Amino acid sequence: MIAEFGMRSAECYEPGAGGERGEVSMNAEFGVRNAEYHEPFAGVVAGIRGALVGIALLLSALPAVAQADEGVLRWGADTDSNAPYGFYGADNKLTGFEYEIIQAIAQEMGRKPVFVQNDWDGLIAGLGRNMYDLVICGIEITPEKAGEVLFSNPYYVTFEQFVDRKGSPPVTSLAQLSGKQIGTLDQTAALTMLEKTPGVVVRPYQEEVNAYQDVANGRIFGVLLDYPIAKYYAAPDPNLQFSGPPFGQITYGMAFAKGNTALQQEVNKALQSMIEKGTMRDILSRWGLWTPTVAGAFGQPEAPSLPDTEYKAFVASHSGQASLWTRLQRYASNWQLLLSATILTLQVSIVGMTIAIAVGFTLAIMRVFGPWPLRWFATLFIEIVRGTPLLIQLYIIFYGLPNLGVLFGQPEIGIKLPPFWAGVIGLGLNYAAYEAENYRAGLLAIPRGQMEAARALGMTHSQGLRFVVIPQSFRLVLPPVTNDFISLLKDSSLVSMVTLIDLTGAYNRIATQTFDYFGTGLLVAAIYLLIGLPFVRLARWTEERLAVDTRKPGQRPGMFALPGLAKKP
Repeated sequence: MIAEFGMRSAECYEPGAGGERGEVSMNAEFGVRNAEYHEPFAGVVAGIRGALVGIALLLSALPAVAQADEGVLRWGADTDSNAPYGFYGADNKLTGFEYEIIQAIAQEMGRKPVFVQNDWDGLIAGLGRNMYDLVICGIEITPEKAGEVLFSNPYYVTFEQFVDRKGSPPVTSLAQLSGKQIGTLDQTAALTMLEKTPGVVVRPYQEEVNAYQDVANGRIFGVLLDYPIAKYYAAPDPNLQFSGPPFGQITYGMAFAKGNTALQQEVNKALQSMIEKGTMRDILSRWGLWTPTVAGAFGQPEAPSLPDTEYKAFVASHSGQASLWTRLQRYASNWQLLLSATILTLQVSIVGMTIAIAVGFTLAIMRVFGPWPLRWFATLFIEIVRGTPLLIQLYIIFYGLPNLGVLFGQPEIGIKLPPFWAGVIGLGLNYAAYEAENYRAGLLAIPRGQMEAARALGMTHSQGLRFVVIPQSFRLVLPPVTNDFISLLKDSSLVSMVTLIDLTGAYNRIATQTFDYFGTGLLVAAIYLLIGLPFVRLARWTEERLAVDTRKPGQRPGMFALPGLAKKP
């Protein structure tokens, strides 16, 4: 009713229509160099202060990052497209030769192994966050990496294997690859070798399976990667072939945080015991990875101790073209993973958008009605956040803040947010910058006469904002806010980079487990569409209920038009 009366009163108090009276009202509204300005703005400042206090209390209530437990051995790895190291098998259970190694080491140490998923690019950084005690994920021991972390004694020794299309001339030297596009993985010894070879056009990949598929499809000439990767992903493909001799020699070691020498020595002792007992030879033999190179490094017989049953089982499960019924069964077998990922995606999106709306609205009020220090702060925040990538912001919040004290010579000082809160705060603050501009446009779109009418009724500046201007601007900004929520729902896929398994993370796991990127992609895309549609329909329904020109006779304007809020006569 107040909003409706304000719109009617605006017709009588438009600047120019009321002469000096309109000008005086306009000055009272904006407080241009007027002492009365600060009194009405006090309510807005109090609201901002309350919002900031609420955010501070929220941050203080966040659960702390899990601390180390002497009876537990937390190990980190990236299981996406990670056969035969550590990956999810057809039964959706962890398996792989590194998985078996860490299980055996934990048993030797009398500890319980606990797996912590992380993205490949964040594995080493996760040690600094104390997310886990060690990393075992085919990490190659190099002088550069040894400067950042501690390494265990080698648990595997291998070489780089070159793979190209079937029937291609043999490659005997890396120099023959000059002028050709060669694929490999990032942060690997193979990448360093290729970059040091003159003329080679290097194509880094995130997933090895994609690199080998590009070779089979003729997009690139070949792939240089570790022998275990080539054996599992390239050897079974009839369109590919091994070419050339072994290139170089690489050793795998478990990585520890700098200074954790006690755990390093304990793991080395357990590792040596495994090698002496023959446990390591048995594990590598069953996975088809016991080679003369490994036997020589460990001083043991070259012949495998057991048949390569795990390797044959892997090849059998991924050979041949799966029927439609088989694909549907695979999708159905992953329903728990997809359900939990869908719930997490919704949680991240809803909480993130709530933060975006609250912070964005506060920034808009600061920028439009605040004194110059608040206006400058809001403008600086908005421009910085909008001008930098969301992914970089997530990395800074998740991996950078824990090491904040290093900049000031105080390494023990840092902010370690749990993955969920790091993700939602990153998304919320990023979208708050865009929401602030939406709300600012909505506030400026309300005619000045609305505030003048509110002041003429005896309202303070804060009351005019609360009861007249903001309710009308809400209706104007609803469509872009809805679009932003849908965008945030899709951008929530980036939280998989901070160890959360959302829908995109589930897609990566299922697709790399089954090599079915197309069907899995359609399924996950359909889930995104289905969870987004209800919010779109809700927003459109709300727009129709709040629309002034479509109200039914006798229907009250504004928020009171919503069911449950209208008073019965």
